[in-house]
Amino acid sequence: MYRSHNCGELNASNINTEVTLAGWVQKSRDKGFMNWVDLRDRYGITQLIFDESRTDKTVFELAKTLGREFVIQVKGTVIEREAKNKNIPTGEIEILVTELTILNSALTPPFTIEDETDGGEDIRMKYRYLDIRRNPVKNSLLFRHKVAMEVRKYLSDLDFCEVETPYLIKSTPEGARDFVVPSRMNEGQFYALPQSPQTFKQLLMVGGMDKYFQIVKCFRDEDLRADRQPEFTQIDCEMAFVEQEDILNVFEGLTRHLLKEIKGIEVDKFPRITYDYAMKTYGNDKPDIRFGMKFGELNEFAQHKEFPVFNAAELVVGIAVPGAGNYTRKEIDVLIDWVKRPQVGASGMVYVKCNEDGTYKSSVDKFYDQDDLTNWAKATEANPGDMIFVLSGPANKTRAQLSALRMELATRLGLRNPEEFAPLWVVDFPLLELDEESGRYHAMHHPFTSPKPEDMALLETEPGKVRANAYDMVLNGNEIGGGSIRIHDKATQQLMFKYLGFTEEEAKAQFGFLMDAFQFGAPPHGGLAFGLDRLVAILGGQETIRDFIAFPKNNSGRDVMIDAPAAIDDAQLKELHIKIDAI
Repeated sequence: MYRSHNCGELNASNINTEVTLAGWVQKSRDKGFMNWVDLRDRYGITQLIFDESRTDKTVFELAKTLGREFVIQVKGTVIEREAKNKNIPTGEIEILVTELTILNSALTPPFTIEDETDGGEDIRMKYRYLDIRRNPVKNSLLFRHKVAMEVRKYLSDLDFCEVETPYLIKSTPEGARDFVVPSRMNEGQFYALPQSPQTFKQLLMVGGMDKYFQIVKCFRDEDLRADRQPEFTQIDCEMAFVEQEDILNVFEGLTRHLLKEIKGIEVDKFPRITYDYAMKTYGNDKPDIRFGMKFGELNEFAQHKEFPVFNAAELVVGIAVPGAGNYTRKEIDVLIDWVKRPQVGASGMVYVKCNEDGTYKSSVDKFYDQDDLTNWAKATEANPGDMIFVLSGPANKTRAQLSALRMELATRLGLRNPEEFAPLWVVDFPLLELDEESGRYHAMHHPFTSPKPEDMALLETEPGKVRANAYDMVLNGNEIGGGSIRIHDKATQQLMFKYLGFTEEEAKAQFGFLMDAFQFGAPPHGGLAFGLDRLVAILGGQETIRDFIAFPKNNSGRDVMIDAPAAIDDAQLKELHIKIDAI
């Protein structure tokens, strides 16, 4: 038996108990005649004491050789600690060691295994197995486990069945780039790793598994950022014989359950807004509603006043920033430079100070009087002491720019409290979006999303106006889940492929198996998938997902610990029928 107890469970009630512990040496303090060692495992830290007058001489001398991260086993007696540590559960006791075994020595770690480490991100990624020993990373992984277990419990209690679907599937042209896998036994042919189990979960509905879920790995070969990895995990769900309302209720219930069980927070019914409202009011389809700063459109009050910049703009729009009326000119100039950065792309910004006496001072006083600025304040819901910032230009581009400014200002003002949670549903997305480069329509979600029945007639004449039976769940400005009611009959699915530019032959080659299945009694069905990595990070108070993934990739999609991806040898390439001179 390597241990009778773990390093986080002993307390004063265990005094005089003989125990065996095992773990890693966190640190040691050698006072000559007495040596203290902090022993760490996943559960906590227990202090060991080696006393020259009470410890066997051989054991005492061996303890002096211990280095950081040595793996050891000790036997001894729990005694009361003289200098108690109230910051840890084991702080009232220590172990008077009688036996010491070094199970494994250790090199000096390349960074300190402490909550506040001196290791940069690159070195910690290279030695991720050491980083996991630190409490912040360890606790993030335990937190992820807790969330996953609550998901499984909640869905299983509602009769959902977890079913595994294949990882080696067929590449499809829709969505992000696939990761492809050459087939040794089928020369010149390739599998793809799934971007989602979409078609398989629909086939499970055809198969009568009317409530499916899976916590599943998915893969996308796309550019990376803080909340994106080439491999990621979804809580993938599908239900048969349901309408949109049924799905929203079930998964709103799941999210409420997680907030209550994980965070101890009760949340009322989630607000619902349309995609059009989200874009007009917040400039994006995943608004953070923990704070205000709603958009106020100013065309009516700002154009035809001899200010050429606004007169030439498709949209003039502003936000009122609470309490920012005391910003100095220097602070305002910093924000103007911020919106001019290439990442945002604005050409400039107009500002209006809302004075406490009800008057206004703007950067365009030459063109606008107090009555004009009063209308701006009403449109943006500005109060005395606020500052109005105004952008103008092409409508979609300007809304995106103002949305970025809104989020930046909220961060600077401390309005994005990670312990406050504001979920909502965004519904009525467009079914199709136009790719300006190719002139082709693409499915905004995926080609299996059902159009709103009342918009079907618009497919022929105004496809861009067709709304989808689709919905996203948004939490604190992040899309954490999305889904739709699916097409479940062959004729409608063929029609959808037609409007997406597929020929009959292409549609049959790519998705013939699904359309064939629809002819054997496919029930009405729909579903949703949560991004588990992102959901866990937000519940954990973070916006980056890496610390909630055991072995993440870096921004280049590399695993620097195992040095992957890597070249393979010529023999493997030949066996896979891949020409070496093509590499």
